[in-house]
Amino acid sequence: MPNLDICFSPDLLPLYDLRGRIAVVVDILRATSSIVTALAQGVAHLVPVETLEECRALATQGYLTAAERDGVQAEGVDLGNSPFGYLDGVVPVQGRCVAITTTNGTRAMHLSRAADEVVVGAFLNVGAVADFLRQQGKDVVVVCAGWKGQFCLEDTLFGGALAARLAQDFDVTSSDATLAALDLWEKASPNVAAYLLKSAHVRRLNRLEAHKDMEFCVRQDEYDLVPVWRNGEIVSL
Repeated sequence: MPNLDICFSPDLLPLYDLRGRIAVVVDILRATSSIVTALAQGVAHLVPVETLEECRALATQGYLTAAERDGVQAEGVDLGNSPFGYLDGVVPVQGRCVAITTTNGTRAMHLSRAADEVVVGAFLNVGAVADFLRQQGKDVVVVCAGWKGQFCLEDTLFGGALAARLAQDFDVTSSDATLAALDLWEKASPNVAAYLLKSAHVRRLNRLEAHKDMEFCVRQDEYDLVPVWRNGEIVSL
């Protein structure tokens, strides 16, 4: 039976051997939720980059640019880090390619490259991710993007939600991190949005008047797609 483990922060990844495993990178608020939404709305692919300079440079190759630092859209780019940027129609995205860089999520992806596969997870596609992992039958590490290396409640809740769905097919009891995430999920699952109101990142977003983002990003199974990062591009399987 394959194992499911959870890494609470990218800064802890040196403690994990990702070789032979699937890394599920999650940044609920908001990078991976935005990536899932982008692909669901017809974006052809996304390229996650680490710096604003790399992101802006790709505009010369016809890419839309999406960038955020400290929760705020960066200057000189087309989109920020809200899923509504792909939903509101202000910037047409159908068929376009997007270069994206964020404070936490894209960094976590780059740090997870040693894995056999890097999958983009969110509550929005948690069921599709669970189905994909069952089909692959490999050990899994959920990589929580966190906030600047620190633990984030919402990413850990996703790990618990995923573990709950995979409990019949994966070993979710051998890791204390996974057990802790499952316990948190059991407490939060009746009303995830209400539970997260006390979290640091939600309070940060509320100060930026982005509360509707949180309410959208905790919806489960909005989209039946699995984004994977292959050959430098995030594409939907």
